[in-house]
Amino acid sequence: MEGLGWILTIVVGGLAGWIAEKIMKADHGLLLNIVLGILGAVVLNAILYAIVGSTFGGIIGQLIVAIIGACLLIWLFRLIRGRA
Repeated sequence: MEGLGWILTIVVGGLAGWIAEKIMKADHGLLLNIVLGILGAVVLNAILYAIVGSTFGGIIGQLIVAIIGACLLIWLFRLIRGRA
């Protein structure tokens, strides 16, 4: 996540993963929520940077990006497994 320290990245990633879990009606543990939130932010930041040339800044912007990215990862996982 752009401009956040390690501790804040873990906190924002965990929160984003938890919110994405509730939105997508999934059932994950805390560790997977953190991983989904962080990976979701990394994936969507890369996509936004490639398309737009920049990404959202700040904690709130990165939280939004991480939530959307985590939802995208959950959707892709379900699509691959055939449960979409």
